[in-house]
Amino acid sequence: MVSVAGMRQLTFEGPGRLEWAEVSEPILRGDGDALVRPIAVATCDLDAPIVRGETPFAGPLPLGHECVAEVIEVADQVADLRPGRLVSVPFQISCGSCERCRRGQTAHCEAVPSQSAYGLPPRGQDWGGFLSDVVRVPYAEHMLVALPDAVEPSAAASVSDNIVDAWRTVAPFLAEDPDAAVLVVGGGGPGSIGLYAAGIAIALGASRVTYVDADERRLAIATELGAETIEGLPAERLGPFGITVDASADPAGLALAIRSTGPDGVCTSVGIYFQNQVPLPLFEAYVTGIRFLTGRVHARPAIPAAIDLIASGRLHPELVTTRIAGWDEAPAALAEGEFVKLIFARVRTGADA
Repeated sequence: MVSVAGMRQLTFEGPGRLEWAEVSEPILRGDGDALVRPIAVATCDLDAPIVRGETPFAGPLPLGHECVAEVIEVADQVADLRPGRLVSVPFQISCGSCERCRRGQTAHCEAVPSQSAYGLPPRGQDWGGFLSDVVRVPYAEHMLVALPDAVEPSAAASVSDNIVDAWRTVAPFLAEDPDAAVLVVGGGGPGSIGLYAAGIAIALGASRVTYVDADERRLAIATELGAETIEGLPAERLGPFGITVDASADPAGLALAIRSTGPDGVCTSVGIYFQNQVPLPLFEAYVTGIRFLTGRVHARPAIPAAIDLIASGRLHPELVTTRIAGWDEAPAALAEGEFVKLIFARVRTGADA
């Protein structure tokens, strides 16, 4: 494929080094493909640690795996999408029809290599990142979720990953026990996932939502979302809570979440612990009989529910956004790193703009 002048992709080259790279323009490769133009791209909580060199991930790596995009071209078999339509694009690649996808396990789709995703290792170079002029989306009728006209692209940009990552920590369990109290231990990286979890729990009517963090800015956002807040990590436990969330990426925060989970409650950890040995209070968890969940989110199945919460006015992800920047500001803004949720926006050009 011949490189097309002007087709840019933001690339992480190494700690603190971000560059707009000229890359080949994507083309439709299959009958189910679509080409989309990202117009609102959100940072993931993992992006800032990657840029600072705090993860095992080495460059070059295309960046951006949360976005709302406009459809610009579709292949012959894509009947339900038209150019100009705004869509949420899940960060993981999935076909929607294999056995695992039919179970809702789209993070482990059998039709593509393991961990296929935009903007993340080990397959980011294969798919590119959303901080690109154009992105190819396979299995488009399954992958792409139309955005309601009433929802601002910047509000829904993080639905691709962080918002649905937060959704899976509270929504399924509040469906089982609508009166459950929820504890969120926040703070991992820029810290948006814990805040989204608190906001979603409040939107779904949890009887009580408590947010724990050491960061004053995130505590203020949690208060605005409607949560009770506690500054700093208590030494032992809180609660007990029927639902707890570890979004701290801190072994002490993880231990607090586990110890604070009530009998037969559920604790979900979305923190990524790159170190292999993390001490856990397993005897206390055993005695209490908790469910403990961790692992990558299955993003695609949760996207419609997350969008519905935003469209209904019950969830306000815009409160978590601390800056909306222009597209060309991306390298400097990412390197600066002073954000909870940073969104890069550009003007639509499609038929419905």
